[in-house]
Amino acid sequence: MIRVGIADDEALVRAGVRGILETADDLEVVGEADDGRSAVELVRTLRPDVLLLDVQMPGMDGLLAANAVRDTAPETAVVVLTTFDYDEYVLRALRAGAVGYLLKDTDPAELLRAVRVVADGEAVLSPRVTRTLVEHFSGGCGLTAERSRSRVACLTERELDVLALIGRGISNSEIGHRLHLSEGTVKAHVSRVLTKLGCENRVQAAIVAHEAGLLRMP
Repeated sequence: MIRVGIADDEALVRAGVRGILETADDLEVVGEADDGRSAVELVRTLRPDVLLLDVQMPGMDGLLAANAVRDTAPETAVVVLTTFDYDEYVLRALRAGAVGYLLKDTDPAELLRAVRVVADGEAVLSPRVTRTLVEHFSGGCGLTAERSRSRVACLTERELDVLALIGRGISNSEIGHRLHLSEGTVKAHVSRVLTKLGCENRVQAAIVAHEAGLLRMP
């Protein structure tokens, strides 16, 4: 059973998300919060596997809450669920340790899939958010890009292939299919990539891939 917390300042939104989650036999809503501080307290006391977190909430906003959750319970997978796809929000959330960023117009079936995916240790981004990241990093220049290119220089050719696919939001099973590798081998490669880059999760590695310009390579 995957245990899920919901944090949103709008009661109707919380009720709607709860209703979607409760249609699945393998998901359990263990608690709700209406602001960032209560979201952090929810995680501290109930330790859900996944926290669905809005960005704009009174008091402590969702981005600050994501940071606090990472420090309090790094095992809880944070998925931002919001109406905002601004690149500043996306980047701040992902750098704060969120492993997913979905918009509130996400299809209910996709929301259920996303919760399962992040509970299994992978990451998920809505297509619009992925486009936002690509557009943000399309220049591939400047000090940030140079630092990221230096970071990926330590990776083997196969690890660079894996990192580029992580940057495109590809799952382990699909990476294995594309590179003709077993899923276990892919997981080992992903683990080494995260360790070498000093990234906490796949989404942070995806940011490095974008910054380093790997997604523009043929």
